[in-house]
Formats: sequence, C-alpha cells, structure tokens
Amino acid sequence: MKKALIALAVLGLTGGAAVAQSSVTLFGVIDADLKYVRTGDTNVKKLDSGGLSNSRFGVKGTEDLGGGLKASFWLESGFNPDTGSTADANRFWNRRVTVGLAGDFGEVRLGRNKSVTRLHIEDFDPYSATGLGDITKVFDNPLGTGTSTFARADNMVTYETPAGLGGFYGSADLAAGEGKNDNKLQDVRLGYKDGPVHVSFAYSVGGVGTTYKVASLGGSYDFSGIKPSLLIVQTKAGDAQINAVTAAVTWTLGQGSLQASFTNSKANDAARLAVKSVDDAKLFAVGYIYSLSKRTSLYTTYAQISNNGKATYTLGGAPAATAVGQNSSGFDVGIRHSF
Repeated sequence: MKKALIALAVLGLTGGAAVAQSSVTLFGVIDADLKYVRTGDTNVKKLDSGGLSNSRFGVKGTEDLGGGLKASFWLESGFNPDTGSTADANRFWNRRVTVGLAGDFGEVRLGRNKSVTRLHIEDFDPYSATGLGDITKVFDNPLGTGTSTFARADNMVTYETPAGLGGFYGSADLAAGEGKNDNKLQDVRLGYKDGPVHVSFAYSVGGVGTTYKVASLGGSYDFSGIKPSLLIVQTKAGDAQINAVTAAVTWTLGQGSLQASFTNSKANDAARLAVKSVDDAKLFAVGYIYSLSKRTSLYTTYAQISNNGKATYTLGGAPAATAVGQNSSGFDVGIRHSF
C-alpha cells in the first residue's frame, strides 16, 4: 500500500478538515549485512544490522496553520533486523521525538534529537558515522567527563535558520540536564552550501564542571561526481585533547558509488593519562554501493583501525580488545532498503 494511502487513512480518523491541511508519512530503513570482524586474535562472523544505515522506522507529519506557519512532529525508533529487537532496550522512540513550528523565522523543535555537531560531522563522513567506516570510532570519547550528548540529547530545543539565505545556514541546540548533568549541551553550527561547495563549522559544550568540548571544521567540493572532503575534529576536556583529521572521497560511477576515508587521530599526554584506553589511532575504510533502485542498494565495506600505544578502539560490531594496541578490522556485504 502506498504511503499516501496510509497517511490518508490515518488522517481520516481525525476528520475531513485535517486532510486538506495535514500530511502524515510512514517511513523507514531496513539494513542487514553479513559481517566478519576481528580484533587482535579474536574474530566473529555474524549477521548484523546497520552496515550502511541504521535500521529504523518512524512517523512524521506537518500541518499548515496558514500565514506561512507550519506545525510538525517526528517519531523515530531504531531496531535490529537480525534479531527483531529494539535498538535501545530503555526507550522505544530512541532516535528522535520532536514537535516544532516553522515559518519565515526558521524552525524551532522540542524533544530528543541528534545534536547539530553530530549532523555536521556526518555530512563530511562518507559513511555518515555508521557501520564499519564510522570515523567517530577513533575520536568519540568523553575523556572522563561522562557526557552522553555527542550524538543525541534529551530535553533539547533546536533552532534552524530559514532557507533562502544565499547558501548560508545555521542551527543551534540547548539541552537541559533536568537532574542529569551528563545530558547538558549547548552547541551551534554555521555553514555555507551552494552548488558543489559545502563548508561548515560546529562547536559544542557538554556536561558541567570539566566540560566536554567538540570543535569541528569540514569542507567538500563536488567535481561532477567526484567529491573530496576534509574534516578536522578536536575533542577536549580540561587539558585532555584528541585531534582527528579525516580525508575522504566519494566517486559516483553510474548506478554505483565508491567511497573511501582515512582518519588520523592523535591524543595528547593529558588524554592518555585521563583515560587508560586512549592513544593515537588510524582508521581506513573503503566501500562500494550499488543502487538497484532509488530505494534499494547493495553494498560492501572493508575497514581497519590501527591502534598505537594503549589505544583500544574497535570497529562497530567488532569484539572488544583484550589488550592495548590491538588492531581491529572487518569486512561486510549487505543490503539496504528504504520505504
């Protein structure tokens, strides 16, 4: 059944007046892969989920209030297609729950969502911080602060600037702890995107006391199908600091796309002292996506993390390191379908 018919049926329950002014959409992604991952001498072969995109489903909708003002809602839940389990055992709508208003002033949203800093990083990572090629695996560390808002935050207010600013855009988040200091967040993103050019800067401060700070600058240019990108990320807590540089390229080849990235992550002495598993590391990933249609793709990825010193970084889905300095590598073949 088409999504439009589903939306019409849902809206029909609320009365005919709503049909002309509102829209409701059921959407989702199912992504499953066959994966071989290894850390040190330990290897695992498994059917896994989220090799290219995290599996999820949701319902979203808008209502035209007139005068250029629109109300919106978004409910999104993650799941694991290999087991049928929810992605988060503690909450059903774990990915996004927002309600908002949009108009000439831009858009304001309230609820749980990704931080604008995380969205900024995903824009310049060919793997969108997902699967074996996820570049955040070698620098996403709260450095002892306990902050949990690097990717998503609860109790958040988000503002986005309106379209039509000549390619310039901006967004900002403010998340309240409500008794949980690890959830406190303030971050901002400013960028320019027009034609083949995209440049963006983001800065976030999370937690209280010794706060966790993330500053990042990214840029890309699309040369008619070949798009190189560069991303610089600095994470910091007090004197502890991790600096990561990612160089990546996406090359569109007909119905396929070749993508590769290399990340060099370096920790200073204070970071090594603060967290026993932090040190220098390098991540290399290469993959290919073949689109069977607009909604269905086949893909394969190879990635490797080379840990130095006492680093114990591992790829997503890989076994935990049993000793410092062990390398982590993996290979997968999968299918992604969106609806």
